[in-house]
Amino acid sequence: MPEPPVPRVLLEGLVLGESPRWYDGRLWLCDWGAGELLAVDADGHRETAARIDAFPFCIDPLPDGALLVLAGSDRRLLRRAPDGTLTPHADLRPLCDRPWNEVAAAGGGTAYANCIGFDLMTGEKPAGGIVALVAPDGSARTVADDLAFPNGMAVTPDGGTLLVAESYAARITAFDIAPDGGLTGRRVWAAVEGSAPDGIALDAEGALWFADVPNRRCVRVREGGEVLQTVDTDRGCFSCALGGPAAEPLLFVTAAEWRGTAGATEARTVRLLGAPAPAPAAQRP
Repeated sequence: MPEPPVPRVLLEGLVLGESPRWYDGRLWLCDWGAGELLAVDADGHRETAARIDAFPFCIDPLPDGALLVLAGSDRRLLRRAPDGTLTPHADLRPLCDRPWNEVAAAGGGTAYANCIGFDLMTGEKPAGGIVALVAPDGSARTVADDLAFPNGMAVTPDGGTLLVAESYAARITAFDIAPDGGLTGRRVWAAVEGSAPDGIALDAEGALWFADVPNRRCVRVREGGEVLQTVDTDRGCFSCALGGPAAEPLLFVTAAEWRGTAGATEARTVRLLGAPAPAPAAQRP
């Protein structure tokens, strides 16, 4: 295993940073605590691209250049046009009445969104989560259930597999994507004992990075669970993304001093970190 790279601080002073995505030549991320959608350039200069009145909220770009915004506490999916206009895209309330957590764009304008099945921030007892398929016309249906805190998601470049991090089961779970977008063939893609996989990022070599809050690290694994590399930090890692120039790819990490749900929005301890990565991001389906 190679020596762990030392991440550098690109930005700090965020409240609760999540869902980083390399999009339109910049790194975009969500500051849940401040309700801000941010865009950050290579020099760490940031722009507030939108204000989102939801907690949590997450993003993922569509192939047509629009950005999906999952307003988790509102249980709805928004669409942000390249000119910044936000419009309603899908109403997810009929499928799950708890906060929605993550979104992953797929081919043909479809997307997957997940709901963890309980309200973590109010201390509700854990319950099984779901994954929903959202069609281009905004219609939605449940395609997987009984997930142990579904968190980060990613679709493979061929559009044939959805990967889901199950934080409370210490595993990355894979589903085959049927022609109609339904999910079949559920299986363990990687068991990651002792970890709580959160946000994930696929790379061009078929490996996957996952963020791990309690262990304060990001881990690169291949299918089957072999650990290829780790990036250690001084605070909990919530999510990660690959981006930057293809010749010098970076792993971007959002990390915070996690003090539990009661103090989640009380201090600005979040840093956006960057570390050299061995492979660029996987192509989007």
